[in-house]
Amino acid sequence: MTELILKATKVHKTFAGSNGSTIKAVDGVDLKVEQGDFIALRGPSGCGKSTLLLMVGGLLQPDQGEVEIAGENLYQQDSGKRATIRASQVGFVFQQFHLVPYLNALENVLSPTLARAIPDATQKADSLLEKFGLSERRGHVPSALSVGEQQRVALARALLLEPKLLLADEPTGNLDPENAEAILSRLAAFAEDGGAVIMVTHDDRAAESASRSLLMDQGRLK
Repeated sequence: MTELILKATKVHKTFAGSNGSTIKAVDGVDLKVEQGDFIALRGPSGCGKSTLLLMVGGLLQPDQGEVEIAGENLYQQDSGKRATIRASQVGFVFQQFHLVPYLNALENVLSPTLARAIPDATQKADSLLEKFGLSERRGHVPSALSVGEQQRVALARALLLEPKLLLADEPTGNLDPENAEAILSRLAAFAEDGGAVIMVTHDDRAAESASRSLLMDQGRLK
């Protein structure tokens, strides 16, 4: 039986606009994500895609609605428990990589261990770097890596904790076609191995790699 990994129910998020106006960034979205799903979340800039991604990942509390990950209701927990759920169940990959500039590739992959102990962490990190073709770059800081290598390090870091859900915000936005294809194949493999992926993208070719495509417009899924 396929496991339900994520369930978002009627989530809303409103931000203050100019002159006392309000902006409905996310307007009553329902979303279910099951084991094996690779979802491309598409739509124009400002439609609420990234806001939705942050809410389902436990980084931004909705004004209304519920988010469950692996059966745990994120926003019924205190901040500490929510952080624990997020660290154990969710991995994040962003367009800007967010690598620590003074840490080398191996140390960046290992950085989640500062928040959570992981058995055999160094061995697992080395294995991920080898899998991503980065073994010989393990001692290099981000400025000495290509953008494609930096994104692979960021993906390895997200996978170190063995999450059930991987959230990727424009993960190929800064990459050439060859490196983009390498990242997309890794995301697809993660879903095929029993995880789940939600990928925000404007790239038609990236969206074609997903098993399901959802369109977001004016805060709503269509």
